[in-house]
Amino acid sequence: QVDLVESGGGSVQAGGSLRLSCVASSYTQSSDCMGWFRQAPGKKREVVATISMRGRNTYYLDSVKGRFTISQDNAKNTVYLQMNSLQPDDTAMYYCVAGSPITCRYYSNDDSAFNYWGQGTQVTVSS
Repeated sequence: QVDLVESGGGSVQAGGSLRLSCVASSYTQSSDCMGWFRQAPGKKREVVATISMRGRNTYYLDSVKGRFTISQDNAKNTVYLQMNSLQPDDTAMYYCVAGSPITCRYYSNDDSAFNYWGQGTQVTVSS
């Protein structure tokens, strides 16, 4: 079992920045692929970004490319999501996720492929 704890959410105005952090209680093969999903009220949950903790492969939702950056600190079992140029459409609950290496390779946009989920952190962007 791997526990994921998110932090860093909050409220900002459009054009602002936030950095989300997610600490995993331990590293296992089944949690090598880490990343973030988000869900806004009335909308479908969608992947934002994923990263392979050992391989550094990354995946981004098209609408966040060039604005968001995912990174990891293996020594701390932590993944970060730097979010710049935030827009009202980015408003959502953001969930940290973790899965096996094959998840990052083939199933980054499939929420059912992730083994572990955090409780979520709210991001609100006002216009």
